[in-house]
Amino acid sequence: MPESRRTALRAMAPWLILAVVVAVLDQLTKQWVLNSLHYGQVVPVTSFFDLVLVFNPGAAFSFLADHSGWQRWFFTGLATIVSGWLLTLMYQHRHERLLPTAFALIIGGAVGNVVDRLMHGAVVDFLYFHAGRYGWPAFNLADSAITVGVVLMLWAQFRHQEPAADPNPERPS
Repeated sequence: MPESRRTALRAMAPWLILAVVVAVLDQLTKQWVLNSLHYGQVVPVTSFFDLVLVFNPGAAFSFLADHSGWQRWFFTGLATIVSGWLLTLMYQHRHERLLPTAFALIIGGAVGNVVDRLMHGAVVDFLYFHAGRYGWPAFNLADSAITVGVVLMLWAQFRHQEPAADPNPERPS
């Protein structure tokens, strides 16, 4: 008997909840930073980590950040399309654990950053790691969730092994 749509959605519920939790936590942390810091302010936390409020109109590593604004809508559309595709994959893999978790983290992070693009015209970044004068570009919780999700997707792919090919394909069975 085929699985009903309701049962399928119930099977996806934990991952949909995870995606919502990631997006909400991302927005809560960004709102806290927006209420606590002014643009460009640096708050040292450790010798290698600061909180800093910056806005990134581009993508990772400020890719396309210096363009005229079209990238806001491009990255919003791209995140929406990718999230829809990942929801489809989540449905297809709903009885697994690792891949739906990865998809949920990426979707939650993408939604968090899309909300920023729609509300602020850019993504709010505030986590800044550095060593001396060398630093990693500032990022946020959504970026972290996306990164962990991609790593989990890759891990799942490397863990998946095809059955070994028969070394003697000519012999009769």
